Amino acid sequence: MSRRSITLLLLSLALLAAGGALAQDKGSITPKPLPPLANPNDPDLPAKELFARKLLPSKGTAHVIGSYARGCIGGAEQIPVNGDHWQVMRLSRNRSYGHPDMIALIKRLAAKAHKDAGWPGILVGDIAQPRGGPALSGHASHQIGLDADIWLTPMPNRRLSREEREDMSAVMMVRQDRLDVDPKVFTPGHVLVLRDAAREPAVQRIFVNAAIKKALCREAKGDRAWLSKIRPWWGHDYHFHIRMRCPPGAGECEGQPSQADDEGCKPADLAYWFSDAVLHPKPPPEPPKPKPPMTLAQMPAACTAVLHAGDAKP
Repeated sequence: MSRRSITLLLLSLALLAAGGALAQDKGSITPKPLPPLANPNDPDLPAKELFARKLLPSKGTAHVIGSYARGCIGGAEQIPVNGDHWQVMRLSRNRSYGHPDMIALIKRLAAKAHKDAGWPGILVGDIAQPRGGPALSGHASHQIGLDADIWLTPMPNRRLSREEREDMSAVMMVRQDRLDVDPKVFTPGHVLVLRDAAREPAVQRIFVNAAIKKALCREAKGDRAWLSKIRPWWGHDYHFHIRMRCPPGAGECEGQPSQADDEGCKPADLAYWFSDAVLHPKPPPEPPKPKPPMTLAQMPAACTAVLHAGDAKP
């Protein structure tokens, strides 16, 4: 196995351990507030402890700082819990904040899912914390309000209760052998919803399970240019992950390089993801040592100002 393959495999194990089942992790209808920090100015304190305790966005206009996995957002906007064609899940996480462009995109996608796929709407998972930054659990990314998880389970045609939003599980879309989607649950409507998301000009990448990418390559009709944005990645068999480009004029935002424009549907493009090493990974002889958590000093300096800024009006 190549060094790159070994690195990716170790990363996959870490990702699965950290957040592979985020769509299944249940919340609480009575979440307990985090206790005060004994020494919030401790330079070794993990930044996630600080950002998780901010319950409201900072006041001011929206601005993105840093990268998807090392950054924050000031002036974030919260998506309403309910919309005409969307409902927010796992409210106890308080991760329904994002850049206004992301919130507007989710609303457009919800309307398109209703119109094009016939879904009642979409179920919205994690976007970001009120001020972004690293979270106490789950994602390494979702730090700057430009990432969002959308469940692959269509929204029911009714208002979900608070209990259902915390307890309901998303539907697994991938077959048990991991080689393809489950045709009993993955429908042409899923293809249309993913197509609509990928056709948004501001969307740079959409992460899905490799089996879903394979199905999209097989089922997509007509203009297939949008397939270039669909990227296979570990997990993502219960939800898909939208990643937007840095907004125009956001000089402090650190985006990703653009990917190739090809469809990514050649057998060679997907071979790695269906190799035995990926489908049936063997644990390393010694578990990899976890990296020390990120501190505030390791984040962009402007995130300190965002963290300590006054609260926006609720």
